[in-house]
Amino acid sequence: MKTYPLSLWTLVIGAFAIGMTEFVIMGLLPNVAADLNVSTAAAGQLITGYALSVAIGGPIIVVATYKMARKNVLMLLMAIFSIGNFFAAISANYGLLMLSRVVTALAHGSFFGLGAIMAASLVPKNKQASAMALMFSGLTVANIVGVPFGTFVGQRLGWRASFLIISLIGIVAVLGLFFLVPKQENKQKSSLLTELAVLKSGQLWVTLLISLFSFGSVFAFFTYIIPVLQNISGFGDHAVDFYTRCIWHRCNHWQLDWRKTCRLAS
Repeated sequence: MKTYPLSLWTLVIGAFAIGMTEFVIMGLLPNVAADLNVSTAAAGQLITGYALSVAIGGPIIVVATYKMARKNVLMLLMAIFSIGNFFAAISANYGLLMLSRVVTALAHGSFFGLGAIMAASLVPKNKQASAMALMFSGLTVANIVGVPFGTFVGQRLGWRASFLIISLIGIVAVLGLFFLVPKQENKQKSSLLTELAVLKSGQLWVTLLISLFSFGSVFAFFTYIIPVLQNISGFGDHAVDFYTRCIWHRCNHWQLDWRKTCRLAS
């Protein structure tokens, strides 16, 4: 049986928290809309704002921090993540919640990129692939367990409770990074132009476009799955909990199949 250092499990916790905050709001849109006195469509823009922040802010964060030690960057990202979710939990209006989501999303893309490199560096070479897979399993578990749990909590204790729990998980990840992950200097020094040279690859842009349209179409529907189940299908909260678990379980299989396809294609 393979054993992994505790420091690696810290990255798993961080990935779990990020995956949970990304998707949990899909199950709470009616609750958020009612509490903030906005339409369900407007509440759905909270997901759009998060996604745009990941897409635009992620590369900016990478460029701004590429000279910093990876441990420090990961701690900074998870601190931003935890603070953003805390302010989301106490948001008094729609504008503050949107701002909180945008700030929170800044940690998303950069964390997974740097986290994968850090995960590989924490284990011997023969375990590096499995270590990176273990880190990304935090996102997988978030889809299967974290999102339905967050939806369950949010529908019974209020949507703010879900974001507060996620903020606490983020704090656990920050503490774990501080105490358990060894400080490592970047072994390979490269210029910013060298890092950006990868954008010249046509194969990269094809892969990005395929991901954009495939996942965009799936999550455009999943964003409003709760209003559809409640207002059109007539399901109550308990039935919605059950069906969202089924949906996220199926979604997780789609993601796994897509990752396998990408690996085979590469």
